[in-house]
Parts: sequence; structure tokens; C-alpha cells
Amino acid sequence: MTVTTPPVTELPDREALGRLYRARLSKGRATLGEMFGGHVEVASEGAWVTTAEGRKFLNCGGYGVFITGAKHPTVMRHVREQLESHPVATRLFTEPQIALAAEALVSVAPPGLERVHFAGSGAEAVEAAIKVARTRGRTRLISMTDGYHGKTMGALSLTGKDVFQDPFRPLLPSVTHVPYGDVEALRKELAGCPGEACVFVEPVQGEAGVVIPPAGYLGAVENACRDYGALLAVDEIQTGLGRLGTWWGCGPEGVRPDLLLVGKGLSGGVVPVSAVIATPEVFGAFDRDPYLHTSTFSGAPLAMAAARGAIAALREDNLVGRARVLGEEILRVVGRIVRGHYGTAVREVRGRGLLLGIEFAEPGPAGDLLIELIQHGVIANHSLNSHLVLRLTPPAVLTRGDLDFLYEAVDRACRAQAARYTPIPESG
Repeated sequence: MTVTTPPVTELPDREALGRLYRARLSKGRATLGEMFGGHVEVASEGAWVTTAEGRKFLNCGGYGVFITGAKHPTVMRHVREQLESHPVATRLFTEPQIALAAEALVSVAPPGLERVHFAGSGAEAVEAAIKVARTRGRTRLISMTDGYHGKTMGALSLTGKDVFQDPFRPLLPSVTHVPYGDVEALRKELAGCPGEACVFVEPVQGEAGVVIPPAGYLGAVENACRDYGALLAVDEIQTGLGRLGTWWGCGPEGVRPDLLLVGKGLSGGVVPVSAVIATPEVFGAFDRDPYLHTSTFSGAPLAMAAARGAIAALREDNLVGRARVLGEEILRVVGRIVRGHYGTAVREVRGRGLLLGIEFAEPGPAGDLLIELIQHGVIANHSLNSHLVLRLTPPAVLTRGDLDFLYEAVDRACRAQAARYTPIPESG
């Protein structure tokens, strides 16, 4: 006799799901879902997402999470094994997965970073870094205008955008924002608080619209921190683990931060996890007192298995190198397509690795193109801190067929939208 196990949950249809969102979650989120076509995602694998109707979408979004794609076999093998044996720890005994995950992360981190604190989200990693800085007497925090570090209260204080901050003021005191890319402005700020500051900076500002700093900027930021006794926290939650075509965005300039923030790709696209990696000196207070900063699910074995699997997958499949090569091609081809259709209505197509941005000269086309791309089977992202920029953050597992699909979809979407934003030639 064959026994068929029923599904754990009978999925609601689209209309019922919309009612649930409005009644139990957020009316605004339900409206966003409808604006993006009302699609209901129920499955994913590799670079593709499948909806309840069976339609497949090429996932070039996900806000940087899916560098290894969805359900990468190596990540899934690690997670399945841990799920069947010991998914959540007591936190009283020592447990092997957290130690192995920390060792794996340190093995690919910049030199000098040897201590790890695990968390669940990027914002939690930022909060932990703020607390680490305070244990070292750095109570003044400096971050960059239009930077994005999360929306919990401490992280939000660093996120340089009034639209997110204003509803929640007052935020943390003694937080200053300086223009991104402006080393002299940073030096001026540091000169007013020697030995008291911690500087938070992104190698590329993702949510600001893929803003790439001038060459040498990160190195100059590090030098300024050293000159004025400040700690340096490099936020690689979105840019790290291969997203920029290198293991870390701070790597090419040889920058050695005091604190490195990791997230998104560390999950392997399977289990949420983030981390702060620190030098032993900076981590000293956390080293001595294991109860100084804790969280029930920090370092949960299931998440640690995902982190180990993600790092293993990046290494085994050379996904960091693939991100660099794929990114160069996508930037070139998509740039040519977009400029060919939009002309002067597009200001710039830029990127590094698999973090790419299409910046328009006026509001409107970025959002319209995002919706149009969905209609043609491609998921992209808007930029939270820039309404002018459409972002592409595809996985490093794209095949030649995936790339061809992407280019055709971009071409068709641009063709459908560009006429609304390009000037009509005057008749002779």
C-alpha cells in the first residue's frame, strides 16, 4: 500500500493571498505585489523562480542574496545533513558547526580578521559592530550620505537617507554623514573627534544606485582612520563574497578593516545568516565575556551549515571568477542595448562584477522598466536610495542560455518603454 503525504500547507490562490496580506501583514506590501504583476512565487532553482501558475522568471534581483543561485547543490547538501541531525543548538554546550563556519569565513577574509560573531540579518551585524566599536571607546559614528546599513535603530542611524530616518527620530546621538567619495570631508570630521570615531563605509553603494567611488578611495579612507585613531568598519553585506567579482570589495586596494560586515550571499540563498569579522584586538571585550552580546538564534547550526555550504560552493565552482567574467559581459551587452534604445534618456550604465546599475536622467523610466522586465520574464531591483537607478544583481551560475534570455528580454522591454522617454525627432 502506497501512502501519499499531503502538503503541509494548502496554498491560497492569488486573490486569497492578497486578502491575507492585507489583513495580516501590510496593505502596502500587497499593493506592491499587485504593481509587480501579482505573481506568486512558489519554487526556485539556480537562476530561476517559478510562480504558482508555472511561469518561470530569470532572477536578476534578490538584492544581492543569490550569488550562488537558489538551492545550490553544495549548500543544500550541507543544510539537509544538518537539518536531519541537529538544526538548533542549546547554546549551553559547545557545538561544531559554528566553529567550522567561523573557520571557513576567516579563511577567505582579509588578513588580520580572526574573530567572528554570527547574526541573522545584515542589520543585526551592523548593530553588533556598533557595540564592538563602543567597547573600544568609539562612540562617534561616521557613515556616508546615501549609504545603506539597515533599518533597525542603530543601523538606521547610519543609513544616510532622511526618508527612512524621519519617522523614527530621535535616533542614536553622535552620528555624522559625509559625502561618499570625499576623503577631505571625512578627514575634516575625524579631526574634530580624534580617537573617538568608527567609520562605516561600503566599497560600492548598492542601494544608492551602484555608486562606485573614485579609484583609491577605500585606501584613503583607511589612511584617514589610522591618522585620527578611528576604527574602520567596511560594510560588505551586499558587496562581499564575490558579488563584485572579487572575494571582497576592499580586497583590490589591500584595505584591512578593523570590522568587516558580511551577509546576503553568506546564506547560500537558503538560510538567513550574517556576521561581523573583527581583529582580535577590537573584538577583545566580546572575547572575554560571551554574554556581552547574545542572540538566541545566533550561530544556529542550520544557518552555520548554510554558511559553510555557501563558501564551499563559491570555491568549488569558482563563482567569484565567474562573477567577474559574467559581469563584464552583461555590463557591455546590456549597456549597448539600453543606450541604443534610450539614447540621452539614460545617464549611465555602470557596475562591478554582478552588481550593475542603469541610471536614467529623470524619474520614471527606472520603475517603468523594472515592471516591463517582469512582464518579459526577468526580475530586477529598484534602488532604495535612488529612484533613478534600476539594478541587476544576477547569480554567478548563469548559463549561456540564461544570458541570451536576459539580453532578449532587456531588448524587448527597452523597446516597449523607451519611446515614452526619448525625444521625437523634428521633421525636416
